[in-house]
Amino acid sequence: MHDTKVDVVGIGNAIVDVLANCKEEDLKRLNLVKNSMTLIDADDADRLYEQMGPGMEMSGGSAGNTMAGIAALGGKGAYIGKVRDDQLGQVFRHDIRAIGVQFNSTPSTTGSPTARCLIFVTPDGDRTMNTFLGACAELGPEDIDEDLIKSAKLTYMEGYLWDRPEAKEAFIKAAKVAHEAGRQVSISLSDSFCVDRHRESFRDLVHNHIDVLFANEDEIKSLYEVETFEEALAEVRKHCKVAALTRSEKGAVIVSDNELYEISAEPVARVLDTTGAGDLFASGFLYGYTKGHDLATCGQLGAICAAEVISHMGARPVADLKDLINKAI
Repeated sequence: MHDTKVDVVGIGNAIVDVLANCKEEDLKRLNLVKNSMTLIDADDADRLYEQMGPGMEMSGGSAGNTMAGIAALGGKGAYIGKVRDDQLGQVFRHDIRAIGVQFNSTPSTTGSPTARCLIFVTPDGDRTMNTFLGACAELGPEDIDEDLIKSAKLTYMEGYLWDRPEAKEAFIKAAKVAHEAGRQVSISLSDSFCVDRHRESFRDLVHNHIDVLFANEDEIKSLYEVETFEEALAEVRKHCKVAALTRSEKGAVIVSDNELYEISAEPVARVLDTTGAGDLFASGFLYGYTKGHDLATCGQLGAICAAEVISHMGARPVADLKDLINKAI
């Protein structure tokens, strides 16, 4: 067995986020589905970008946000993702390395440009994401660094990747490499619309390749096609070693085959932007999990990190996460 040099290696869409505030009527005018993630083409990306107000640009992507949180907590993280050798690719590479995450994926010299996600944030803090995947769509099995996977305690992937056959092959390869090395594998279901598109293959993935599952209430109900959270809870604990299920202001429920913990949401003075809430919950949870904390503590750490990120614009932590969790454990 390889030595564990990394706590978590994330595999995801290497995306540069563009965030801007908007009004509810702006979403209707632009024909956008509130609080969803929609895949768009290059023309739509240009059109929507022109319609956005002043905003901010930063390296993002769901798994990238999670790895940023783990690094902020003091964990050792690495990332696998595909960018082009263009300006946004350089932005992504610099940003993720600057926060302490190992990123050695070779940029493409041909093909699509680096991905970007246009995020419209309404006054209630909800975010509506429109993603041009660009180079992300070209990630495949050849991009999986087997030695890196073997050296990590846990491999974490975002469910958004599940839209493309080559990326599915990449993750199945990574999962097999990880398990053969005695490591664990985790995924976030990412979006209920994504689950709706690939329900059967997601179920197969969860049941046969996943040790630690992250999902919100809508996603887990969609996965098992049930009406209530309680029904979904009963199903998921049959199939995963651990499931961390988030419920917004209701907090989260952490389950294994013989344990169940209800985690209260951390108080927030004002919710400004829910972008990255699930990503940062995963950061706190996986940091605790790979450090050997019990599941209840892992859930509490996840709640603390999620509360921090929804208190400001952007999907990356601003406050000192180490200080926040040191007060809790």
